[in-house]
Amino acid sequence: MTEYSFETKKIAPFNVVDYVLFGLMLAMSAFIGIFYAIKDRNRNNTKEFLLAGGKMNPIPVALSILASFMSAITLLGTPAEMYNYTTMYWYIGLGYLLVVAAAAHLFIPVFYRLRVTSAYEYLQHRFSKGVRTAGSLTFCTQMILYMAIVLYAPSLALNAVTGFPLWTAIITVGIVCTFYTALGGLKAVLWTDTFQVGVMFAGLFAIVIKGMSDVGGLKEAWHNFDASGRVDWDDFSVDPKIRHSAWSLVIGGMFTWVAIYGTNQAQVQRACSCSTLKEAQIAMWINFPGLCLILYLGCFIGVALYSLYRTCDPLKYDLITATDQLLPLFVMDVLGDIHGVPGLFVASLFSGALSTLSSGLNSIAACILQDVIRAYFVKDMTESRATWISRIIAVIFGVICLGLTYVASKLGGVLQAALSLFGMIGGPLLGLFTLGMIFPWANTAGAYAGLIIGLIFMFWIGIGAYVTQVSKTIPKSPVSVIGCNWNLTTTASTTINGTVSAMMSTVTSTVATTSNVTEAVTTAAEHDGGPFFPLYSLSYLWYSATAVLVVVGIGLIVSFITGANKGCDADPKLMIPLFDIMFPFLPEKILKPLRFGVRYDTYAKPSGMVVDERDIRHTADELEEGDVNKYFDIELDTRADDNKKKASNGNLGNGDVQVNGDIVKADETIENEIDHPYSKQNSAYVADTATGDNESTRL
Repeated sequence: MTEYSFETKKIAPFNVVDYVLFGLMLAMSAFIGIFYAIKDRNRNNTKEFLLAGGKMNPIPVALSILASFMSAITLLGTPAEMYNYTTMYWYIGLGYLLVVAAAAHLFIPVFYRLRVTSAYEYLQHRFSKGVRTAGSLTFCTQMILYMAIVLYAPSLALNAVTGFPLWTAIITVGIVCTFYTALGGLKAVLWTDTFQVGVMFAGLFAIVIKGMSDVGGLKEAWHNFDASGRVDWDDFSVDPKIRHSAWSLVIGGMFTWVAIYGTNQAQVQRACSCSTLKEAQIAMWINFPGLCLILYLGCFIGVALYSLYRTCDPLKYDLITATDQLLPLFVMDVLGDIHGVPGLFVASLFSGALSTLSSGLNSIAACILQDVIRAYFVKDMTESRATWISRIIAVIFGVICLGLTYVASKLGGVLQAALSLFGMIGGPLLGLFTLGMIFPWANTAGAYAGLIIGLIFMFWIGIGAYVTQVSKTIPKSPVSVIGCNWNLTTTASTTINGTVSAMMSTVTSTVATTSNVTEAVTTAAEHDGGPFFPLYSLSYLWYSATAVLVVVGIGLIVSFITGANKGCDADPKLMIPLFDIMFPFLPEKILKPLRFGVRYDTYAKPSGMVVDERDIRHTADELEEGDVNKYFDIELDTRADDNKKKASNGNLGNGDVQVNGDIVKADETIENEIDHPYSKQNSAYVADTATGDNESTRL
């Protein structure tokens, strides 16, 4: 019969097989990067490196979108949420549905039409170059902080419970991730994410199946969970201070995740790597069931986890020092005797971290290259040089991430506050894009004022909540210690190794009889209040929604004070026909005033859902010979023996393209009108007319 940690106060150690599985996961990730670096070595341009050539299949794109922000923190946090609180968190799945719908049909079409490499290029088109730079640097700050925590938090949790070497894991994972991201670009990131999602699901399914089996099955586990009072579906309070209500999870959660899925550079970059807008939208929708599967697998693991520890809370028994260590402890208890399975769990946990890190590094490289270096310093940069600079940027920020991880290790309790930065920064950025895309009256002054005041306001709330320790005023579900083996006198950390002993506090459990042990219920701490305490008590799920309201409100007020723009002057490509998309069944006499004067009919049908042929990246093989000029600004002349088109070649060499007098080599890219003044509206052109090449390169 299996003996658990709360019975023996000993935790099963890792073995060689576990370390081998973890090493194989890292090796496979590195191999994918090397493979695509070699495979695409002759396509040395930023479109390949940052957008995967713009012709990716929606399935790997969807899996990469899923992996990018379903990090190790999510995998650790969801089961702990179930253990500490209630089933209300399940409602966020409905929020995911709204998130995908908003991202796929509101925000992504705008970015896709502009053919942007950096999402913040939109801000220059809509407002100014300065607003673009401000938005881009704000995003980079957000991501570098988030990446450091994503790498450090799971490493610390694993080390404290399993003895898995802390800095060995951090440095190894950081180096491997930086290596394959810098070497293979977005294509390597996409396919590595696809592999890592598979590892994540394998680990989650192994845990939920074996965990449920050990606690008597789902029916028994749910009975125990319900008996504890954790099954709660009816909190529909509209009080924004309630941590998790149905409204905060569905509506607040929607704003929180739209800031990630709709306007975050990492996700926009992936959507724009698809061949057509329709495929980008399909990728978003494929992502939805994956989001729900990870969410609810984590929830069921939490149900099984509570069932196992319902009579002995590991935190009060000093087996662990934080609730994010619950899942590693659970894995070692139920799977520790099966060699290799704990290693699979570690691999799945760090797969979540790797996918977030690689996405962050690649997106930061795109932003720094496009929004800083090309925008201010080297405007006429060759594609080959730009690609190498992107690689260097990825390496530099990979090193910075490792450095900040060391800083995070010294911050202790500040980690929770640092995690809140993601919502505090992402919300104002979502507000800035919302201001530009929905409200045609907004001007540059309004954008600056909205972003700056939005960031200041959200930092005030976030830092205030941390300083006043609002989290301690939130009641948790009851836990018990009546089943703990109090007859053991030992330390919580000597069961692993010297490294863990140094990490964990030494706590001696005194001998006690079962009759003297009572049930421990976690209650909310009293707080002396203060004039701003109700504001600091705002649920973290309302951070993004609050930020959007502040940015839009301030932005519009300042815009009207300084001279608002006219709706009829707005470029329809930069706007979202919100009411046409949400209510296409309404008559035209109602919809027309709701367009605020913007002439959407100049580029799309009134519904705004269908855009014209310019939103499709055509290839030469898809066109009739006379239709090339209909879609492209370049004229392709190829040799008579070219198996794609029979035409005279003139003075051009095979594989060369003449663009308004300039000869461009095959596979080179003319990024947009900034790089080449004769090309149209941000279109990217890549030519490939080599004889025998059956795969035409996108133009």
